[in-house]
Amino acid sequence: MKYLVLLIGDGAEKPWSEQTDEEQGAAMAKFGAFDVACAERDGVRLLAGEALSGPRDATVMRTTGGKVELTDGPYAEVIEGMGGFYLLEAPDLDVVVELLQVLPPYDIQIHPTVDVEL
Repeated sequence: MKYLVLLIGDGAEKPWSEQTDEEQGAAMAKFGAFDVACAERDGVRLLAGEALSGPRDATVMRTTGGKVELTDGPYAEVIEGMGGFYLLEAPDLDVVVELLQVLPPYDIQIHPTVDVEL
């Protein structure tokens, strides 16, 4: 099964901009360790993962009555701190949760994907 993992907030971590260079380096090392843990785990494939720019760069697209409207900024306040995402394939949610504990203690949202045949 595939899972979309959204890193949606700082959680127990200090905001990135308030961290020292050493703290940022330690956080980045955890991301590297996560990549390694995924690669070493049977049945797990890390399909994609990226850091995201700040909320000021986000654009929301809404279509109402056939008209497309674009709005600057994030969709909702809850995702203003979204820092990145992963798309991974894993046997089940328990494996995903176990692996994600390697990352810094961010607030994380996990969504299973739905396979749709076209």
